[in-house]
Amino acid sequence: MDDSDEALMARVARGDEPAFRALARRHVPAMVALARRILGNGADAEDVAQEAMLRVWRHAPRWQPLAQFRTWLTRVVVNLCLDRKRRTPWVALEAAGEIVDPGASAGEKAEADERERLLAAAIEELPARQRSAIVLTYTEGMSNAQVAEVLGTSVSAVETLLVRGKQNLRRALGDVLDEDS
Repeated sequence: MDDSDEALMARVARGDEPAFRALARRHVPAMVALARRILGNGADAEDVAQEAMLRVWRHAPRWQPLAQFRTWLTRVVVNLCLDRKRRTPWVALEAAGEIVDPGASAGEKAEADERERLLAAAIEELPARQRSAIVLTYTEGMSNAQVAEVLGTSVSAVETLLVRGKQNLRRALGDVLDEDS
């Protein structure tokens, strides 16, 4: 039996619940992680992944394998995240308070954690499309062509988003990025 994503989608289109559960087991953890990196909120990220899987179920009969299933699903998740970001009012990072890690006792770990926090906060401040391009490229490891497909744009537009995103991060972080580069 062919267990590729595309074969499972063909079965889901016929109402095959075990095939749908197999797709969900295979892709939901990565989609939650992606949504969490774009949204910065665990509960919202889980909601986005559930909504994406609901769309998989509802749209399976009309789905055409023009792109890989994972690319299509990633695009659905990114679009849902961007929609949610447009709706949700921005809350200042200071309002969230300081998160204390009780296990962080070593100086190097504390510095690394601080750099990660500063980088995450700076990425959160990027315009939505720049943030999506940065996350998909550097966190998800997608090629520029894959990112272009997910964002529904050209490779040159993705390259421009990445350049502008990195320039904005450098301006926001100064020397913090240079230490890791």
